[in-house]
Amino acid sequence: MSERAAPFHCPYCGDEDLRPSEVGHGAWECGACNRAFQLKFLGLLSRGLRRADSGGDHI
Repeated sequence: MSERAAPFHCPYCGDEDLRPSEVGHGAWECGACNRAFQLKFLGLLSRGLRRADSGGDHI
């Protein structure tokens, strides 16, 4: 993974006024709600995601 992925919206207020934080890698600041947060990739799931409603009939 050579490029850093950037969030498009603040996870708290949904605004798009985000800028990288000086705190460290993956840290972002929201100018709208004044919150700071950090994103971190944990890894891939070995079995993948399985939804409870998968395979059922849709109405």
